[in-house]
Amino acid sequence: MATDMRVKICGLRDAAAIDAAVQAGAAYIGFVFFEKSPRHISVADAAKLAAGVPAGVAKVALVVNPDDALLDRILDTVPLDMIQLHGSEAPARVAEIKARYGLPVMKAVGVAGPDDLVLIDSYAAVADQILVDTKPPKDAKLPGGNGARFDWTLIAGRRWPVPWMLAGGLDPVNVAEAVAVTGAQQLDLSSAVESAPGVKDPKLIAAFMAAVRDI
Repeated sequence: MATDMRVKICGLRDAAAIDAAVQAGAAYIGFVFFEKSPRHISVADAAKLAAGVPAGVAKVALVVNPDDALLDRILDTVPLDMIQLHGSEAPARVAEIKARYGLPVMKAVGVAGPDDLVLIDSYAAVADQILVDTKPPKDAKLPGGNGARFDWTLIAGRRWPVPWMLAGGLDPVNVAEAVAVTGAQQLDLSSAVESAPGVKDPKLIAAFMAAVRDI
């Protein structure tokens, strides 16, 4: 794996999956605080798991259009390193959350066509990182983690003033192509390393990370 390639595995819910992610070399692990998701985790369970994550691995809270009360409850209890906003939060709300909590904020932006790229520019002005993900269909129940990819050529050669991650439909077979087309140096995945929705598989985690090392 290239020394500058950093991988985030999101939606972790048990110690075995976290251990597998850490042992395989993940740079970030993500906890999903969104009740509609099969990857949702309680604040209490996340606190227990986060306590066992070794130093140097960033712990990320994924939230969707959160109010301050939810963020207060999460951040008062769980030792976290970053907030990931995965809803329809406006740039002003991103800046507000960043100022209120003093943690780096990553903003997910869904991409389906060229028009969506304009949003990335506006969020890059206020967020610490950008997650470039596949835009979910209008009838989708989840804002992410749907295992679908977008047209990677839309962001070929594109760069922004903050670090960014590529997400959406990545798997061991296509990850080399994804990196070659987009130039991504950070990758985010969830459903590709699951044996069932919300159930992470240590073998699949190891397989994906092995594919990344071969790039």
